[in-house]
Amino acid sequence: MAIKTPKKIVDILNQYIIGQDEAKKSVAIALYNRYRRMQLSKDMQKDITPKNLLMAGPTGVGKTEIARRLATIVDAPFVKVEATKFTEVGYVGRDVESMVRDLVNEAVRMEEKDQFDRVRTEATKEANKELIRLLVPVEKKEKREDQMQQLQSMLSMLGGGLDNNDQDNNKEDEVPADIREKRLSVAEKLKQGLLEDKEVTIEVDQAPKVNPMSDMMGQMGMDMSSMLDRLTPKKKVKRTLPVREAREVLIQDQSRKMVDYDNIYQKAIERTTNNGIIFIDEIDKITAGNKKTSGEVSREGVQRDILPIVEGSTIQTKYGPVSTDHILFIAAGAFAESKPSDLIPELQGRFPIRVELNALTKDDFVKILKDPENSLLKQYIALMHADGIKLVFTQEAVDTIAQIAFDVNQGTDNIGARRLSTILEKLLEDVLYEGPDMEMGEITITEAYVKDKLSDIITNKDLTKFIL
Repeated sequence: MAIKTPKKIVDILNQYIIGQDEAKKSVAIALYNRYRRMQLSKDMQKDITPKNLLMAGPTGVGKTEIARRLATIVDAPFVKVEATKFTEVGYVGRDVESMVRDLVNEAVRMEEKDQFDRVRTEATKEANKELIRLLVPVEKKEKREDQMQQLQSMLSMLGGGLDNNDQDNNKEDEVPADIREKRLSVAEKLKQGLLEDKEVTIEVDQAPKVNPMSDMMGQMGMDMSSMLDRLTPKKKVKRTLPVREAREVLIQDQSRKMVDYDNIYQKAIERTTNNGIIFIDEIDKITAGNKKTSGEVSREGVQRDILPIVEGSTIQTKYGPVSTDHILFIAAGAFAESKPSDLIPELQGRFPIRVELNALTKDDFVKILKDPENSLLKQYIALMHADGIKLVFTQEAVDTIAQIAFDVNQGTDNIGARRLSTILEKLLEDVLYEGPDMEMGEITITEAYVKDKLSDIITNKDLTKFIL
């Protein structure tokens, strides 16, 4: 796992998320404790379990964004799941163990990529050799062998035949001299990058068909498709691609032949067990505080199914058994119609670190619009730049947009920073529509322009609820 101190993790999160310092700090400490634990003796490691986090706060304040950014910060398997997607055991739907299987699949993907990177140089050499053979094909071996057999038969009828030395010499000279010369010429052109756009036909494994029973089998730790793949030969399909794309396909194919998948699966399970992170969103939706109709699946049942996974158990996957004892769980919810204490007591105890995220203010909206890397304003500026138009926002316009977003959240449903996307899309509707047909130039969004475009909507409460 890449070593990043808590301060460095917070610094990275600050580039993308405004405020919520307490949540960032708690997440950073929890992540760094994974590294601390790995420095201890094996006996001590067994007894130190992750301190799971429960984040509570209004929608749109950064809970999901913190989780999304974690995936890019830590070199660890990470999955985000929604508690509402799971059903109690015995009902139709995904069971809670699938979150662990998803985590292992992510770990396998990461481990495979790491090992592919290690053999990429050698795989690239082999892929280029294959490209040369495809660009300058030689007469098919089967056809040549048929011709040799016919010749052997004819000579046998005449009382003669080819001896073994003649056949061996034929195999050595299987590639004619003119083909070898052409291949040397093509190899040099490939090296110089002169054939990148030339099309070539390659054979690739046919994509497996989706089996509707695979998810059910996966819940039992079985992978029927993999079993069937081992019993039946893989079907090949021909694809015509530019050389640059064909090379990547062939590199992947060669890499698969060079790596040891048993080793990949073993390391992926170790990676999952020691470094895995599962983010459970919308956990407030399965609390007793949310009203339940008689026909609805028991939410408390889902909590009780999640409990053994969070507190530590062994889950069967198609790659082998996985222990959840040291997987870090981060749960989050708005808790608008319920509170954390509505969770069953046993589950509450498995999330000892509680973090409350604050509702966003007008100043927060101003910072969200401008400060983060690839902020909303930067995104729209980049989009218009694609049409050759320079889009400029005055500071007064930014302040007005932030104030409108804050006021609308206060007057209607509070959806946090997501309100900014709704407002900006409405504000820039005409600019985005007419942009491609405009001549290159500069468009300045001023305070007056913002008020002109949005004032009617803001004053009409019915329109505000419908449009913004």
